[in-house]
Amino acid sequence: MTEFWLISAPGEKTCQQTWDKLMMATTRSNNLSVNNKFNIPDLKVGTLDVLVGLSDELAKLDAFVESVVKKVAQYMADVLEDSRDKVQENLLANGGYQYHSSLCLPIDLVTYITRFQWDMAKYPIKQSLKNISEIISKQASQIDCDLKARASAYNNLKGNLQNLERKNAGSLLTRSLADIVKKEDFVLDSEYLITMLVVVPKTNYADWQKTYETLAEMVVPRSTKLLFEDNDSGLFSVTLFRKAIDDFRHQARENKFMVRDFQYNEVEMKADKEEMTRLSTDKKKQMQQSLLMILKLLSLQGPLVRWLKVNFSEAFIAWIHIKALRVFVESVLRYGLPVNFQAMLLQPHKKNMKKLREVLYELYKHLDSSAAIIDASMDIPGLNLSQQEYYPYVYYKVDCNLLDFKV
Repeated sequence: MTEFWLISAPGEKTCQQTWDKLMMATTRSNNLSVNNKFNIPDLKVGTLDVLVGLSDELAKLDAFVESVVKKVAQYMADVLEDSRDKVQENLLANGGYQYHSSLCLPIDLVTYITRFQWDMAKYPIKQSLKNISEIISKQASQIDCDLKARASAYNNLKGNLQNLERKNAGSLLTRSLADIVKKEDFVLDSEYLITMLVVVPKTNYADWQKTYETLAEMVVPRSTKLLFEDNDSGLFSVTLFRKAIDDFRHQARENKFMVRDFQYNEVEMKADKEEMTRLSTDKKKQMQQSLLMILKLLSLQGPLVRWLKVNFSEAFIAWIHIKALRVFVESVLRYGLPVNFQAMLLQPHKKNMKKLREVLYELYKHLDSSAAIIDASMDIPGLNLSQQEYYPYVYYKVDCNLLDFKV
């Protein structure tokens, strides 16, 4: 997605003059950014002490709500694991009623931010700043709590299904061979010869055929036979002299061929087959259980995706309102009363970020005496106070890169 810089500067004779001055410096004389006015309504100011305390509280709330937005977005990607290319199209802001009349169409995040309008219904401006922040905090906390509960239920079911599928798909290294091998596959009742079974990865079939006769000195030539194969491996028989067993096992393992500990015994085979019959019945039950789990998982997935879409939108909208609150509070603290500032949203061109910082510095360095110690030639001119970037103008970054991967 993209990054925005949300800034404010005090009104000149009018706020429009502040806007025109920014546009002249950043777009008309050079193409440094795409700018939009960021409309913040007339909020209740309150006392200076409240504003100072609220400034710190809003910083913490900003970080928390952003984390909730990212968690919901990331879990959307996890649920849509096979359709990650569709994740971004589900990360929308359902604030379309502001721009699409009564249609209430969801809109993309960039459009929502660049055309931001305060949601009077959710966050009444007659309430105090403190109350509005508490409304957002409760809303974000509820989304975070609900996400944990829904994710836990979904992940548990998904994990149980994966465990069941692993049990139903035994590998040739561990599964019973009673339903695979036959009496005629073995040399029996020989004092000198023995038939052994070897599991060979499919990618190593050619190596097996080339080398099995040389893995020990007493391997019977042309005695190997493919008895069975699954998705990954094949079960081969091979006949050799008994005295070569240990050497053959060792050399086979060195070549990534695994010898099964198996001796053909009709009594044991019969018992194994009876056990296999019982297991087959159990497996059918497990398969039915697996199918039911899949159906339940699918039945959960649809509502879960819908919940994630709705609550991502709610969390994202709340997050941008927190940014608006922070701009308002910080602007009043910096520029004083009466309230007179212009909030502006800048979308910097990536290659021009350093130049844009320098232009903003020159434009607003008169606003703060601490600006005198700022070196405009630095990549990020400004002071780092309490790990917060500081500039002579009010500044907050809005980073819409919400996912840990590229879709």
